[in-house]
Amino acid sequence: MTSVHEDLCTRPATELAALLRDRQVSARELVDAHLDRIDQLNPGLNAIVTLDAEGARAAADAADAALAAGEDVGPLHGLPVAHKDTHMTGGMRTTWGSPLHADTVPARDELVVARLKAAGAIRVGKTNTPEFAAGSHTFNTLFGVTHNPYRHGLSAGGSSGGAAAALAAGLVPLAEGGDMGGSLRNPAAFNNVVGLRPTPGRVPSHPAPVGWSQMQVQGPLGRTVADVALQLSALAGPDPRVPISLGDGGASFAAALPERLDGLRVGWAPDLGGRIPVDPAITEVLGTSVRVFEELGARVDEACPDLTDAQQVFEVLRSWQFEATFGERVRRTPESFKESIRWNVEVGAKLTGADVGRAELAHTKLYERVVAWFDQYDVLLAPTTQVLPFPVEMEYPTEVAGVPQDDYLGWMRSCTIITPTGCPALSVPGGFTADGLPVGLQVIGPPRGDRRVLEVGHAFEQATGFGRRRPPLG
Repeated sequence: MTSVHEDLCTRPATELAALLRDRQVSARELVDAHLDRIDQLNPGLNAIVTLDAEGARAAADAADAALAAGEDVGPLHGLPVAHKDTHMTGGMRTTWGSPLHADTVPARDELVVARLKAAGAIRVGKTNTPEFAAGSHTFNTLFGVTHNPYRHGLSAGGSSGGAAAALAAGLVPLAEGGDMGGSLRNPAAFNNVVGLRPTPGRVPSHPAPVGWSQMQVQGPLGRTVADVALQLSALAGPDPRVPISLGDGGASFAAALPERLDGLRVGWAPDLGGRIPVDPAITEVLGTSVRVFEELGARVDEACPDLTDAQQVFEVLRSWQFEATFGERVRRTPESFKESIRWNVEVGAKLTGADVGRAELAHTKLYERVVAWFDQYDVLLAPTTQVLPFPVEMEYPTEVAGVPQDDYLGWMRSCTIITPTGCPALSVPGGFTADGLPVGLQVIGPPRGDRRVLEVGHAFEQATGFGRRRPPLG
């Protein structure tokens, strides 16, 4: 690979977008550079599982012709993008990481894919995911496991693990994913990139089996906060088919982000108010990194909102949704689903209407307490993950800092506890352990405060430069 191509594959998407618009680089040149890098690096990573090189080249040629003809082009004009393999792509295989869908080719793009295409992004392929996106370690029987670019043999996280690994390795400048219990945040932390779980409804999901749910969201991943903001500007905005979609558009997310945080009121919760165990190596790294906020003009207190019942709410609503979505199929052919999905369905099937009702009452009180807490603080900081990237042979960590975990969700509580609050949560590179493993910092804002978490994450990113440390790849 030439140094010119390598440079194109590691530059921020915002810089590439400007080069494309100024015609200093063509969309075809950019796509070819990324396809070359995919050929070189993806066999060892297994981040991209479906590739359409010819389709991407044809789309790039069309994009170049449109720009040359003086046509209006979108904010993502010419930028290669890879889509999570749980998101339907018209005319391209979409498997959900399951042998049941090994040959499924949807007729149409779902909304998140269509919006990126409308903004000018060029579809390159699909990224690996756990079966039906269940779990935060990316492996399945169809394609195998995705490796962490920072250390082969370690997990890339999940469920958007293929997306985050592809970004970290420079296979694409933009990617997207989904998040119920951390699936945008966890892999961002493991791969030293940026992932945003937006406020529910900020990025409308359609089609969605449970359209009223606040649990599952879709959102952007990028190598920088500005790249995530650029992508969010194209993804955000109302859709009349989505009952929870927010009414305001995405234009505000494209505005310049600040580098100072003077007067910002920050709460730092290294264990979410005593609710989670955390690997001491993570606490050590983040304890040092959080001091940067004071240097940027913020006031930092150790403080956390009252998250009583947050985990119970998450577990009940997740299990109920799994049973509603997968229950009939799991009972018909249980051997077609991995054990963790069967377990979630079984738990959901045992719930009563009263159980779900009590969870929704607790959900409402939780939201009210969290909103009140944000009257006193502007953002909450916490670890994105409780553990460091672990060996790919493990399905999930069975203990955290010596504390046994009962199920495959236990080690993800740093993210799952935040999900039912309705808050936007951004994972940004938070530093590295002494032996070079990435650590993520979770920046959590009040509901609908997506712009705020981007501003805070950007200022931290610019001050520390952690995200500029690329993995040791060829």
